[in-house]
Amino acid sequence: MPAETHEAAKTHVPTGTHIPAETHAPAKSPVGAPAPAPAAASPRRSGTARLALALLLPGLLALLLTYALPLVWVVRMSFNESMDGGLIRQTFSLATFGEVLSSSHYWNVIGQTVELGVLVTVFTLLVSYPVALFLARTTSRWRSLLVALAIAPLLISSVARTFGWMAILGSQGVINKTLTGIGAIDSPLHLANNLTGVVIASTEIYMPFAILAMISGFGRLDPALEHAAASLGAPRRTVFRRVVLPLTLPGVLTAALLVFVLSLSGYVTPRLIGGGRVFVLATEIYDEAITSLDWPVAAVLSMLLLAVFGVVIAVYLWAQRALEARFTGPREARS
Repeated sequence: MPAETHEAAKTHVPTGTHIPAETHAPAKSPVGAPAPAPAAASPRRSGTARLALALLLPGLLALLLTYALPLVWVVRMSFNESMDGGLIRQTFSLATFGEVLSSSHYWNVIGQTVELGVLVTVFTLLVSYPVALFLARTTSRWRSLLVALAIAPLLISSVARTFGWMAILGSQGVINKTLTGIGAIDSPLHLANNLTGVVIASTEIYMPFAILAMISGFGRLDPALEHAAASLGAPRRTVFRRVVLPLTLPGVLTAALLVFVLSLSGYVTPRLIGGGRVFVLATEIYDEAITSLDWPVAAVLSMLLLAVFGVVIAVYLWAQRALEARFTGPREARS
C-alpha cells in the first residue's frame, strides 16, 4: 500500500462518528483584527452608581448654595470699587487690591491676626498636650467620663464663655480682686482690652478642639514601645523624646492646624475681650462690611484671609509629608 494511502487510512474518521467540540483547535483571529469590545457594565453596578450619586446630590447641592456661590460672589465683589455713601461701582479692576495692600493699617491687621493665631496655637498645644496624652494612655474605667469632661466646654456657647472671661480678666475681676486682696499687687493688672486677654480666653476656648484632635491622632502610640525602651535602659526623658513625642506628632500637627485656623477666623473673642483695641481680619471685615458699608474692601480682606488659610494648609501638608518621610521612609511617604 502506498504511504499516502496508509496515512489517509490512519486519519480517516468513519461516517456518523461524533467529534467533541473541545477537540477542535480554536480559530486564530487574523493579525491586526480589532479586540473584542468589553462587556457592558452590569445593571447592578450601574444601579449602585446611581444610588451613590443620588445620596451625594443633596450634600453637593447644599455645598454649592452655601459655600461655592457665596465664594464666587465675594471674589467678584473684590474687583469692584467703592464710592461715597456706600455705593459700589460695578467694574473689573485691581484698584481695591492696590488700596488695601498699600495701606500700613491693613498690614498691621494682617500681622496681628497671624501673631494672635501663632500665640493661641502655641499655648493651646502646651496646655492641651498633657491632658490628651493622659486620656490616650489611661486604662481607667473612668476614661470615657474624663474625655466627656474634657470636651464639656463645647456644650456652652463661645459667646457665654467669652463673657465669663471678661468677668474674670477685668480690672474688677476675680484675678485682680484675689491678687489685690492678698497683697500681691497694688494696682490691677491689664488683662483685658488687649492682646493678652484675647490669647488667654482663646486658649481656653480652643482647648477642647485641640484635645479631640490629639486623641484621634495618637493612634500610633503603643505603651509596649515605651516599656521596651525603658527595659533597654532609656530614662523617662529619653523615652518621651525618642518614642512618645515622634509617635504623637501627627496628632499635634492636626491640632495645631485646627486651632490656628479657628483663631484666625475668630470674631467674638477678639471683639469682646479686645474691647475694640485688638484689630484682626475677622473684626476688620465686619467693620468694613457693616459699619463702613465698604463691601469691596471687605471682600479683598476676605480674599487675603483665604490666602493666609491656603498658606497655613500648605505648610501643614509639607510638615506632614516631612514627618512621614522621616519615620516611614521617602518611598512610603510618596506612595
